[in-house]
Amino acid sequence: MNQQLVRTEVKKTNNAALLLGTGLVVASMILVPALAVRLGLGASLTGALRIALMKASSRAVCAATDASKAA
Repeated sequence: MNQQLVRTEVKKTNNAALLLGTGLVVASMILVPALAVRLGLGASLTGALRIALMKASSRAVCAATDASKAA
């Protein structure tokens, strides 16, 4: 019974991390370039912002995966 509760919590954590990661990817692929054009930012700054968001997305998903392996 206790293991079942832990598995449910891990699934909720994984879903939240995947949702966060997906949101960051969408932001980096669609929102950042659109805002950069609107604000007149250079391509190098836009690229740096996209890379930072993609790394944050990766860390969010990988951290959840590591936590689920530990449980």
